Amino acid sequence: MAGMEAGGTWMSPESLGEPEQDFDRALRPKSLEEFVGQERLRQNLAIAVEAARGRDEPLDHLLFCGPPGLGKTSLAFLLAEEMGSEILVSSGPALTSPKDLVGMLTRLERGDILFLDEIHRLPRAVEEFLYSAMEDQAIDVTLDTGPAARSLRLHLQPFTLVGATTREGLLSAPFRARFGIVERLEPYPVDDLILILQRASHLLGIHTDDDAAEEIASRSRGVPRVTLRLQRRLRDLAQVRKRASIDIDTCLEGILALGIDELGLESLDRELLQALIQRGGGPVGLKTLAACVGESEDTLEVVYEPYLLRLGFLSRTPRGRVATKAAFDHLGSELPTDLYGEGQAGLFGTKA
Repeated sequence: MAGMEAGGTWMSPESLGEPEQDFDRALRPKSLEEFVGQERLRQNLAIAVEAARGRDEPLDHLLFCGPPGLGKTSLAFLLAEEMGSEILVSSGPALTSPKDLVGMLTRLERGDILFLDEIHRLPRAVEEFLYSAMEDQAIDVTLDTGPAARSLRLHLQPFTLVGATTREGLLSAPFRARFGIVERLEPYPVDDLILILQRASHLLGIHTDDDAAEEIASRSRGVPRVTLRLQRRLRDLAQVRKRASIDIDTCLEGILALGIDELGLESLDRELLQALIQRGGGPVGLKTLAACVGESEDTLEVVYEPYLLRLGFLSRTPRGRVATKAAFDHLGSELPTDLYGEGQAGLFGTKA
């Protein structure tokens, strides 16, 4: 079926094309009340917004942490909506030097939001340039070079920096300390994903049967972005098959075409585990695994490994990645006799 390649990496962030991004934006909630899941975080943000509006002050600087696809960008846009502010959007990799920030910072009006995605990838010089902007609402711009160099201090309107990161540990301690609110997003339970599916069904104009919605949600790895993209692929299939709704038959046919198993593993997850199993279960270095499956180390570490770790299929050790007994059982492979016997010491780097 067109658009449903079983061997692709369609769940990775890099596979989002412009049409997919447009769909994601259209399906975003319009208020914090519409935002499904992350109840504790949502309540904390609602209190912060109400308090800031009551004092007629900008929100404190916020940092959202967590795996891709959990709603960090959506929350940034919702905060701008709730505060009645404009939002400027950029990302860590796009800002290569402090001069790239000057224009953005000076355009911000009082209470506006500057949203930086993948903020952990900011160059150190840009990060340090933000320190005075965050604390003093001012930046120092160097004019000319050499002996004639002068420094000009530009005062900024009070603003809110909202950062999103999938790698919180890569942020420097001084930078992280400048965020007044730090929140971590967690994977969503199936019930919350079903609610998201039901809302999206209304916006997409096609009904999703209850049993199909539960099947989609249970195979979505706890990630709303995956849930919605899977729903759209199944909508395509229902349209081609001339079915009035996404029923369970359409759901199972589409999921089979996409190569997603009952635990939500796609082909690349299984290739990664198979690469470990072919090497006796490991340990195997991340660089070797990336070469085996033809994917970048960063994508494996950020997108794929967290879910395999949550399932208990993968362990990270000082010597490399190790497939667990659960992984061998899931793929129907025979467990090497020494992997968890006397070879258990090898998991901790003490076995030769």
